[in-house]
Amino acid sequence: MSARTAYRGTLVDFTDDPRVSAGALRVIDDGLLVVNDGKVESAGPAAAALAALPPGTPVVDHGGSLIMPGFIDAHVHYPQTDVIASHGKQLLDWLTDYTFPTESSFGDAAHAATVAEFFLDELERNGTTTAAIYATIHPESVDAIFAAAQKRNMRVIAGKVMMDVNAPDSLRDEAEQSYADSKMLIERWHGKDRLLYGITPRFAATSTERQLELAGKLMDEHAGMHMQTHLAENHAEVKWIAELFPWSKSYLGVYEKFGLVRPGSLYGHSIHLSADDWRTLGENGAAVIHCPTSNLFLGSGLFDLDAANASGTLAGLATDVGGGTSFSMLRTMHEAYKVAQLARRPFTSLDGFYLATLGGARSLGLADKLGNFEAGKEADFIVLDPKATPLIERRYGIAQDMTQKLFVLMMLGDDRLVARTYILGEPARLSA
Repeated sequence: MSARTAYRGTLVDFTDDPRVSAGALRVIDDGLLVVNDGKVESAGPAAAALAALPPGTPVVDHGGSLIMPGFIDAHVHYPQTDVIASHGKQLLDWLTDYTFPTESSFGDAAHAATVAEFFLDELERNGTTTAAIYATIHPESVDAIFAAAQKRNMRVIAGKVMMDVNAPDSLRDEAEQSYADSKMLIERWHGKDRLLYGITPRFAATSTERQLELAGKLMDEHAGMHMQTHLAENHAEVKWIAELFPWSKSYLGVYEKFGLVRPGSLYGHSIHLSADDWRTLGENGAAVIHCPTSNLFLGSGLFDLDAANASGTLAGLATDVGGGTSFSMLRTMHEAYKVAQLARRPFTSLDGFYLATLGGARSLGLADKLGNFEAGKEADFIVLDPKATPLIERRYGIAQDMTQKLFVLMMLGDDRLVARTYILGEPARLSA
């Protein structure tokens, strides 16, 4: 494929959050996305854009399909790929019975590499082009996911889990060793090609105060670093944190003490929060990540997107595999709608697709690189085929506008809807 290639279809993206900007959804029914050296050169009506193309520019015709920015999964555990759809329990039992046993094998570099390849295949098959990924305590597990993503030119955030207490012996590190390992991995991978490191204390209950202090030190030492962890997912977990850290005013207060509430901080779940917690998150530029399929599967609770928006807290959307029940961000949007319905809160198709694209990019601090078709951004995009199934084709065909059409795709879509995934303008190269 030449350096410059054009892709024709219905272009759909967002220029802003549709909750704050009425014109945020941008639709070009017959559009042309021009990609040059892996970046968006232009996106506009096909008639004018075709006339302006240099002679000989290849044009890939996706007529009848939607061309959208690639989906962004803001919280997912690649080592838990093999425990997805394990019989449901609540959070703490899930960790003990499923998560910890499967993660113990990731010191084996060959095993980690095999799972990493399968995991990234599933992301790409489902139209996910960027993800914030948890590895395990083993440096080998981090090397495996970064190496696999680097081969595919994917933009990912990943990091070694830091966990030195309240876990099996085989999955505990030492605070100083976890700091040293993380520092070594940052130097090895961060900023290489499209790879970014995320400092990853699993959650406050599995880290000593010294380890959390060192996680904050890593953020101080490496400007612009991400930090990913879990927050207020489950009532029993919240109670346990209060017992482990009786000096803290709240679960979030534990992280705040160690300098972990700041821009680049990504808090998975964030369900059981006070008004003061929301204010602290918003004022400090941290992001929360909505994980609807796992929150429902594990019976954890109902995320409050309205509270996040009201506090000015950035929010992303995530599958949270393997507690989450699908690699599909379309299925994840579907469940986010149901969560909102149960909580008697609004959630539209525009909310879903925004959170999975530009909103996800903003939550990860990557909106200058990803999330829509602004010129200069990295050309990760997907093709959605509204004829993917007879039911989708029929229902989509009678929808009256793009908001309704997107709702059909959100409620009925899954991996079958994703006709093609492009990374930097090139078709995704699945390993399988």
